[in-house]
Amino acid sequence: MEVPICKTKMDEVNQKFDLSDPAERGKYFTAKAGKEIEKLRMFFKENNSFIAYLLGKKNAGKGTYSKMFSEVIGKEYISHISVGDMVREVEEEMQDENKREEVEKYLRKNYRGYVSIDEVLNSFADRNTKILLPTEFVLILVKRKIDQLDKKTLFIDGFPRGLDQISYSLFFRDLAGYRYDADIFILINVPENVLDERIKWRLICPKCNTPRNLKLLPVKEDNIKYDKEKKEFYFLCDNPECQQVRMIRKEGDEFGIEPIKERLKLDGELMEKANSLHGMPKVLLRNTVPVKDIEECVDDYELTPEYSYEWDEQNEKVKIIEKPWTISNEDGIPAHSLMAPPVVISMIKQLVKTLEL
Repeated sequence: MEVPICKTKMDEVNQKFDLSDPAERGKYFTAKAGKEIEKLRMFFKENNSFIAYLLGKKNAGKGTYSKMFSEVIGKEYISHISVGDMVREVEEEMQDENKREEVEKYLRKNYRGYVSIDEVLNSFADRNTKILLPTEFVLILVKRKIDQLDKKTLFIDGFPRGLDQISYSLFFRDLAGYRYDADIFILINVPENVLDERIKWRLICPKCNTPRNLKLLPVKEDNIKYDKEKKEFYFLCDNPECQQVRMIRKEGDEFGIEPIKERLKLDGELMEKANSLHGMPKVLLRNTVPVKDIEECVDDYELTPEYSYEWDEQNEKVKIIEKPWTISNEDGIPAHSLMAPPVVISMIKQLVKTLEL
């Protein structure tokens, strides 16, 4: 899928911003997309909204980009719906006697499909993963979620989830009977070797589930430690409530993308199918820029750094080594991965054009 490079480098913006700091990040967005941000805010203040379907391979950053967009534009205007999380929430509600009756009443009233409602409801109650949820049922769950929200712009993550569901997403507004907003596909293109590194070096806090990455997203310097016995570096969670608990690897992460190769293939086919549709507005995002285009297109602080560590035995201290992270994109061309903010800048500017603001 051909995705154009979004140029975020601006001659009139000479300041360097620390994109890991929320305050600095806010100044960055104002400097590089202030006019577009104000147009979107005015659009939302006038009680307008849209529905965006986020499509990208697993770990492409769908949640990260939509939440950062919400951070920039205003959380009061945006809702992020993860279909996977939503299904798990309904499963939990079905285990609660006080909530089950309300859920069943809504679903029985609104569901239409070829699999009986009793079969689907029993799969929730028994946590039976052998019965796949029919598309019609997923639509009803999304409608129920929308009914629980105020009139906000929706970023829907996890639907469509298969090639057969593309047509459902085209007519989702009518199916849900909710509203007649603009609907947009947001397609996120990330090379698989980037996804592989994100998974292999991922660490998770066992208390708050906050993710970090040994290679790509470290914690504060004071929380980077060295285990002399195991001869390995590790992180302590930055969240004060976690009281510096040691972050851990998720089981299987050491295999990277290998266990999800088929899933990634399907995700890629889904994006290609969505991109080929006529009449459906699309926002195309990419998180890499060829090395040869870096100087012209982006600032150096917008690139994802690669971190490595050395143990200073004499001073009993971890030495942090930082350099630009170079990878090969799908065409085998050397490229640098972008941090999330410049990708969101691209999203903001494309949305303004798509909505004709």
